[in-house]
Amino acid sequence: MSNILAFAGSNSSTSINFKLVKHTVSLIEGHNIQLMDMANFDLPMFSVDHEKEYGYTNSLAEFRDDIHKADGLLLSVNEHNGNPSSFFKNLIDWLSRLEINFLDNTVIFLMSASPGKRGAASSLSVTEKLLPKFGGEIISTFSLPSFRHNFESGKGITDQELAKEHQQALEKWLERL
Repeated sequence: MSNILAFAGSNSSTSINFKLVKHTVSLIEGHNIQLMDMANFDLPMFSVDHEKEYGYTNSLAEFRDDIHKADGLLLSVNEHNGNPSSFFKNLIDWLSRLEINFLDNTVIFLMSASPGKRGAASSLSVTEKLLPKFGGEIISTFSLPSFRHNFESGKGITDQELAKEHQQALEKWLERL
């Protein structure tokens, strides 16, 4: 039985990426899962001056510790103007200042979702290149395009091909835990 930390790279209370994470978690059996709603995670904008004056928040250190306890990370990133959200980038900036290899020995299932036809593919690509710099290993990826057409609360991914692709990516990741 492995420990999984699951969250979205969005701090929106209506995050479609968090909905995708919750759906994905509902498909996992036999593992300990910690689901984090980042809408409740308060983090100041990173700056060296702020770091020097105030240091690191307890919640940041606790989040880093949660990552260390996890065997696997299940993450879905949103997209703003072709990149991960400033919230997610800020989280990565803070974590990397706290510990550069904060993802060491962590296997990652990286997802993305958007209302558009590309499914936040640009953000997924940027994040896929970014996370290994901090020790994480991306095992599988999945992008859900046209979220409002391909996802229903209570049902999950409604497009059969996309649901199959999602399940295969999930199984590939779970095999590595």
